[in-house]
Amino acid sequence: MAGTGRLTKEFFARDSLEVAPELLNLVLVGRGAAGRIVEAEAYGGELDAASHAYRGETRRNATMFGPPGHLYVYFTYGMHHCANVVCGEAGVARAVLVRALAPVSGLDAMRSRRGGGLADTELCSGPAKLCQALGIDGADDGADLVTGEAGLTLVDDGTPAPTGVFCGRRVGLSARVGAAALYPWRFAVPGDPNLSRRTPSGAR
Repeated sequence: MAGTGRLTKEFFARDSLEVAPELLNLVLVGRGAAGRIVEAEAYGGELDAASHAYRGETRRNATMFGPPGHLYVYFTYGMHHCANVVCGEAGVARAVLVRALAPVSGLDAMRSRRGGGLADTELCSGPAKLCQALGIDGADDGADLVTGEAGLTLVDDGTPAPTGVFCGRRVGLSARVGAAALYPWRFAVPGDPNLSRRTPSGAR
């Protein structure tokens, strides 16, 4: 990914609803691989019953309350890791879940981690899949995406923002979160073949 431009702390120091759609078409660079973000979901801390931070700070979610531009990685279902970009000011616990990537480079490395025989569009078509493909795990919780010191960074490679953006309900939320399950806080590149869930071919 030579010639790319890393993002600044100021880019991330905004509300997750502002940052989430602007992450689309940026590139998440991992260890020997990279993918373009094509799907993301915003989470709103204490304002959002679906957020891990809804009831305040814990040992698990502490990274969400830290400075923006870091990666919040959590373990789910006893087997998967998911990665979130921390947004807003320190203490507000805003984050964006990276839901899907379009592979850009290092496909062999991705397959070695995900398993052989997978189509390109299956390598990063979900939050747990992309973490596995890029070698992201719990040790990366708190990784600084601006400095890239942990081997993970988020960059702008000059690809324009999508001309249209799909906006809809977040995926997989249970009824226990109430009205938060209905928030249209999922953003995606319409019709992209790498998405975790299909969207209409046009934006809405």
